Amino acid sequence: MQVLKFGGTSVASAENIRKSIAIVAAAAAQGPVVMVVSALGGTTDTLISVGRTAAQADGSYRDTLAQLAERHHTAALEMLVNGEQEAGVELIGRHFAEVGRLCDGIFALGELSTRTLDKLMGYGELLSSCLIAAAAQAQGLDAVWVDARQLIRTNSRFGMAEVNMAATERQVAFLKAKTEQKVWVVPGFIAADAEGTTTTLGRGGSDYTAALLAAALHADKLEIWTDVSGMMTADPRLVRGARPIARISYQEAMELSHFGAKVLYPPTIQPVMKRGIPLWIKNTFAPDDYGTLVEVEPPHTAAFVQGISSIGNLTLLNLEGSGMVGIPGFSMRLFAALARERINVVLITQSSSEHSICVGVNEADTAPAQVAVDEEFAVEIAAGRIEPLRPERGLAIVALVGENMKDHPGISGKLFGALGQNGVNIRAIAQGASEKNISTVIRAADVRKAINVLHEAFFEATYKQVNLFILGPGNVGSKLLEQLAKQQAHLLENMGLQVRVVAIASSRHCVVNEQGLDLTAWPEELAEAPAQSLEEFTQLIIGRNLRNSIFVDVTANPAAARCYSALLEKSVAVVACNKVAASSDYASYARLKNLSKEFNASFLFETNVGAGLPVIGTLNDLTRSGDVVRRMQAVLSGTLNFVFNNYDGSRPFADVVRQAQAEGYTEPDPRLDLSGSDVARKILILAREAGQVMEMSDIEIDTFLPPACLEGDVEAFYTQMAAHEAHFRALYDAATAAGTRLKFVARYADGHAAVGLQQIPPGHDLYDLRGKDNVVLFYTDRYVEQPLVVKGAGAGAEVTASGVFADIVRAARL
Repeated sequence: MQVLKFGGTSVASAENIRKSIAIVAAAAAQGPVVMVVSALGGTTDTLISVGRTAAQADGSYRDTLAQLAERHHTAALEMLVNGEQEAGVELIGRHFAEVGRLCDGIFALGELSTRTLDKLMGYGELLSSCLIAAAAQAQGLDAVWVDARQLIRTNSRFGMAEVNMAATERQVAFLKAKTEQKVWVVPGFIAADAEGTTTTLGRGGSDYTAALLAAALHADKLEIWTDVSGMMTADPRLVRGARPIARISYQEAMELSHFGAKVLYPPTIQPVMKRGIPLWIKNTFAPDDYGTLVEVEPPHTAAFVQGISSIGNLTLLNLEGSGMVGIPGFSMRLFAALARERINVVLITQSSSEHSICVGVNEADTAPAQVAVDEEFAVEIAAGRIEPLRPERGLAIVALVGENMKDHPGISGKLFGALGQNGVNIRAIAQGASEKNISTVIRAADVRKAINVLHEAFFEATYKQVNLFILGPGNVGSKLLEQLAKQQAHLLENMGLQVRVVAIASSRHCVVNEQGLDLTAWPEELAEAPAQSLEEFTQLIIGRNLRNSIFVDVTANPAAARCYSALLEKSVAVVACNKVAASSDYASYARLKNLSKEFNASFLFETNVGAGLPVIGTLNDLTRSGDVVRRMQAVLSGTLNFVFNNYDGSRPFADVVRQAQAEGYTEPDPRLDLSGSDVARKILILAREAGQVMEMSDIEIDTFLPPACLEGDVEAFYTQMAAHEAHFRALYDAATAAGTRLKFVARYADGHAAVGLQQIPPGHDLYDLRGKDNVVLFYTDRYVEQPLVVKGAGAGAEVTASGVFADIVRAARL
């Protein structure tokens, strides 16, 4: 004997019903079949709406009912032919006439009791099962319609009746003995009490009907046919990489179904589990897919976690007070108060100090739960021994489920670490002694991120998805995007990083695609994208709440730097080419560094000093290993090095500066470079990273520019440089006469820092510095006489972009 249950989507249309009948026909070739069917998709909700509308004395229920009848008539005409068609239409008309009279009565009374609602809802399955039985007979199956109300006996608790299994088994055995047909078509969801009055088994009750019949018939197997190919490792609507679970134990299936896996209705498992009957979950629309086999003892698997599931719309109720400590009975009274209001407790946790008890309930039950508990403990609350109940709404449960988690250390740590790295705060934790389930309570807004993070951690070890939000697609930014486009496949194949650029924002536009932008077409998409302010872009990053998010600031905009703290507080990593944040007042710099540690979000700014050179990274490695930086000497401006390496008096100094700007070596305003303020910012950053508390005002800046060059706009700057050519020529001639070269040098020693133009003699580490190169000399407790030298190209869009790229990879791998 086989029991096959078909859900609402499997019988939602004539085409789907034909597919379901074909599956039953194939099964019938192997032996007798009980086909349990749900109502046509959406019918039950429509009937409930009709009843409630009628109870409100709103006559529009008649129109809705007529539309529902028309839908069933259409299905009958499509599935049946000739005389069968006429009989089917007549049967449907008769049932809808009964439904109409029932609703007219509800309308007249202005009342919809649970008993009447059960009867009304039951017509959905009665209609579909009668129609499907006729269609099966029309296709040549040896089928008969069997009324579930003659099989399943319950008490009279309308809305969710409790089954009398002994009476049900007697009824099933009696009907089996006198039924000859090979295929039974049975309506799910409905049953009857001892008086023969229609009852229902609760939402999802068609699964329960099938399980009850499978148990009563000692079936060889139970199959649940739905619109997905089995239970999944996570909700596929939330996780694109979710995959079917081939085989799973009853206990694991129960845990997953309880915590929101919609494929199974939780009570379904109980009757078949007791009998050890295998349960298959199959896809009506892909019948050849393996699906999921639920069994008593599935084969051993190396996987520790079988699936991840969730329940939304949760409220935590916190009962706290010193008066609870050491006093027995508080838990009993709490649960008794909730039970009196028929409020189901989803999760329980209690502190070992006995100072608090925390329970999770459905959000809809919050108000009655609060009233019931406060009334129960009114005396203790009035005396100050217990605090009034504190509900916390807007929460959800995310649960890891797996038999193999038992006695395996590190699962909880991996769970907490993955969530913590993505800023998902855990409000409560529960784990049973069986260790099959670890439940965490989090903000409902974080569920999508949390499930994706955990699925990646436990099921997708081959790669980690990283989501980039890039601000500033200018000279450096466009080179960065070009490098990312070329290296995406390499990152995935060799580093396990699936790097997606989710958004690109300029000063005027912002283009967004949560699945990842096409990095070959972004300029056109950005040009056509809507305008968006910097504040809106920041809120977009926070609002999207994507896992492993990184904000990449490739601008020099002070306003962009002011957004870092809000992002770090949401565990969004920040990679900054922008020097403003790290060189702002020390309190702001320190706050960002602390936020990075507190919220486990990287704050990286390697390109602030030396473009793509590993200057800050090398400095950090020195200090992390316990070394102490005593002195630093550096050429930190690729612009100034380029200028003084190319100025020989044969052409005006202003022309050489224009060349540097044209080749992309200067800041947008070249005065920042030539005034020495940009170099001062860089040595300030290095001093801070070396552990020094220092402000910009502490840096001594010895500028070589005449004061007139710093007045007016950029064009005035070039005009004044041309006017003061003799000054620049004199600097060059003096250095040449002394046999030295001009270098703009940054110095740090004993807590003091300065920048200025120097004549460097031959043999010095800075003397042979060519082109746009930078160099930093670190003198430390370990590198006393011979410094640690970092040297290389320190300017240019390509190398700066590569430095930003390297920071992105560092942030992604943390």
